[in-house]
Amino acid sequence: MPRGIARDHDEKRGGLRKGAAAYFARHGYDRASMTGAARECGVSKALIYHYYDSKEALLFDILDTHLSELVAVVDEAKGNGLPGLIRAILSAYEDADAEHKLQLDALATLPPEMQAPLVAHQRRLVTIMADAVAADRPDLSPDRLRAVTMTVFGILNWFYMWHRPGRGLSRAAYADLAADFVQAGLKGV
Repeated sequence: MPRGIARDHDEKRGGLRKGAAAYFARHGYDRASMTGAARECGVSKALIYHYYDSKEALLFDILDTHLSELVAVVDEAKGNGLPGLIRAILSAYEDADAEHKLQLDALATLPPEMQAPLVAHQRRLVTIMADAVAADRPDLSPDRLRAVTMTVFGILNWFYMWHRPGRGLSRAAYADLAADFVQAGLKGV
């Protein structure tokens, strides 16, 4: 008789995702190993392979979970206008710096069939942001709308590179600053 799924299966899988994401982001996905990920997570390599049959499968699960959760947050916040959307995105990025870094640095290393659903998540995020920008500035041409939308993501996506918790602006204060900055900038575009 096959063995059932453990009661804490999802919790263990989540812990593996979080630990492996931190390890992959710190060492670079291309240089990281499943052995190193297991060591980072405090588990055996056999346990990681119980949950994931390959390093690619683990990376995919990290990114798919991160992006799925981000899409859900953004879908929920889209009715709050551009400032609410910006705040929701930065809030969702909290404690996800490693996952976010991997999204930017490692997604392209996956085979096309694994990239496709992740790129679909990213496109959904861009569409929601573009709709929010267009609600504030319906007169923008499609080219300018795309440029402005991607500029907003540029303001948000690199926060993890320079922000140091406990120093300077808090994440929430930066979200307010970014929202004000984007709205003021939209008036001048």
